[in-house]
Amino acid sequence: MPSHYFEDFPQGFVREYGAHHVTKDHIIEFASEFDPQPFHLDEEAGKKSILGGLSGSGWQTASVAMRLIFESILKDAASLGSPGVEELRWLKPVRPGDILSLRAEVLDARVSRSRPGMGILTWRFGVLDQNGQEVMWLRSLMMLGTRAAPPLPPRTPPARPTSTTLPEFTPDFSVIDDTNGILTGWLDDLVIGFRVEIGSYQFTRDNMLRFARAYDPQVFHVDEEAAKQTFFGGLAASGWHTASACMSRLVATRNAYAAEARRRNLPRVPAGPSPGFRDLKWIQPVYVGDVLSYSTTPLEKRNISREGWGIAFHRNEGINQNGDKVFEFTSSSLWPMRG
Repeated sequence: MPSHYFEDFPQGFVREYGAHHVTKDHIIEFASEFDPQPFHLDEEAGKKSILGGLSGSGWQTASVAMRLIFESILKDAASLGSPGVEELRWLKPVRPGDILSLRAEVLDARVSRSRPGMGILTWRFGVLDQNGQEVMWLRSLMMLGTRAAPPLPPRTPPARPTSTTLPEFTPDFSVIDDTNGILTGWLDDLVIGFRVEIGSYQFTRDNMLRFARAYDPQVFHVDEEAAKQTFFGGLAASGWHTASACMSRLVATRNAYAAEARRRNLPRVPAGPSPGFRDLKWIQPVYVGDVLSYSTTPLEKRNISREGWGIAFHRNEGINQNGDKVFEFTSSSLWPMRG
């Protein structure tokens, strides 16, 4: 039985928790699978980048935060998952040797009107380094069972095909002309509203368990039999796995367009890192065998105070094999601008 419920985390609750030691090997291991940009993989490439050295993927930092949240809050709690993240900001690079801790604060606490047995908490989580400096913060929602109400009944997961083939994906370069920012790399050339398919990712029992055991070991992510008795009704992927898989497809697609630019003998400039995102929603659970097809659409571009750089905002979506949208968020990323 859980020992912590919604009522144990009132508005104004504040605590500091844990410590996570960041290593070079862990940075490279995560980046190799989910965010293989040069400044996450190679020290020399990192030194030449805007980050000034090898740094961890922001998605890894978010996943480490999830692990700290589990160890400090969710391990013995009546967790019902999370519908999403309102906003997240990456404030400074995370380096090998950093020791990360968590500051947790409840901003709002309310009981669901449609499900009285469910409480909804709005948290602000700050991730601090060993010097007490905040490297990342996020404002997110958490669903917990209430103490007096009986547990919510397990949902029935929708039928999944016995086997799903990962769709082959090749970018359609024929619809991209030489002046499109997706080829040139310049923010000036980015075409607002130009939707790009970025490929698919299959969630298997093995990759779901591997990710969840490392970063989000809630019972419905790591125990197939126990998960059947939870609100999810079956083994479900961590939301941070869903998001990290999207990042892997974004980087792979960006690399494919860079290769196409070289084939066309077009000069191309490298993109910069992301300062964060907003409005991330985990709309439906992702179950074993699901295949998500991801896409990204530029929404807006702006000048910023940093000389030679601007910022682009993209809407990113994940659609499962049944045509259901299960994941979305609005990202921001630094792009170079012509002088």
